[in-house]
Amino acid sequence: MAQPPGDTPADVPPGVSAAQRHADAHRMPPWLPKAFALAGAVVLGFMALLWLLQRLRELLLLLLVSLFLSFAIEPAVNWLARHRWRRGPATAVMFLVIGVLGAGFLGGIGSLLASQAANLVDGFPGYVRQVTGWVNATFGTDLRQDNLLQRLPTATGGLSRYLSSLATNVWGIGTTAFGVVFKALGVLLFTFYLSAEGPRFRRTVCSVLPPRQQLEVLRAWEIAVDKTGGYIYSRGLLALVSGLAHFAIMAALGVPYAAVLAVWAGVVSQFIPAIGTYLAGAVPVLIALTVGASTALWMLLFILGYQQLENYLLQPRITARTVDVHPAVAFGLVLAGAAVAGPIGVLLAVPFGATVQAFGSVFVRRYGIEAHPLTEPDPPGGHWWRWLRRH
Repeated sequence: MAQPPGDTPADVPPGVSAAQRHADAHRMPPWLPKAFALAGAVVLGFMALLWLLQRLRELLLLLLVSLFLSFAIEPAVNWLARHRWRRGPATAVMFLVIGVLGAGFLGGIGSLLASQAANLVDGFPGYVRQVTGWVNATFGTDLRQDNLLQRLPTATGGLSRYLSSLATNVWGIGTTAFGVVFKALGVLLFTFYLSAEGPRFRRTVCSVLPPRQQLEVLRAWEIAVDKTGGYIYSRGLLALVSGLAHFAIMAALGVPYAAVLAVWAGVVSQFIPAIGTYLAGAVPVLIALTVGASTALWMLLFILGYQQLENYLLQPRITARTVDVHPAVAFGLVLAGAAVAGPIGVLLAVPFGATVQAFGSVFVRRYGIEAHPLTEPDPPGGHWWRWLRRH
């Protein structure tokens, strides 16, 4: 049956058969091969980008660490530059100061560990005698110190074999140490140039951007430098106050190595997130235990009391003009940093979160809160607490 004239497509020329029209309807559109080729190119490009990022992961991590370190020291470098210092020598002076402080801290901790290890070795027979006496008196046994000391080489044979295997793997240990030193030197080099050549680097970045975007980039950079440097400054000030307070109480209690332990307590509690507070307090308590149980108890009570004073009085005042990160947020950032970048991520997580929080406070618009029982703040503290906060 012939097709009615009204049903004939307008774009089909007259005289074309039905078979030809059917073949044209099932023919591949001319744009489809180009779309497949474009999709394949995008997938291949994405896979190549992932492969390249995987290969350059360590380099990018070094650059990220160097960038944050340059943010941390740039306020001090800028201050020296305003006092007619050239940026190169100013950055070198900051490196020298940080290096001297770090070497002093590590040297003090190393001497403390070495002396305590020597004391442990010298007093080991006495410790064994005390333990055997307590076990015999408590459980009614008949352990003898001579028998335990004779069995000690057998018990420590596995440790000796493990140490011997480490000694035979000198090449692997040396290679690992060389890699760590090389990465550390790379971080120092990148940090030096990012700080000393900061204005030139920013001019290079802004030269490829329109004027309006240049202002936004410079504003973001200024916020990052200000907040990261402010965070390090506030942590350093809190570490100084904590160290002085711990030194005073340990000197009064007669705890040995009071100066070294005070530096340990101040630095570790402020610059190691989440677990730093516990590590900082555990070591002084253990060292105080060598003096006496009552000394260790007083040390523990002081640490607990000072922690409350710092959390509710000192930290809000010192961090009021910088950036304060909520403890729960800091803990989550530490977990995320450990999952992404390992130990380096743990150290950089909280400063990174502080910088992102500063960006949010500037670039994210906030609105007023509607009155609701779920959004009501806590009632104010009592009379004494309000007086303490004011003074």
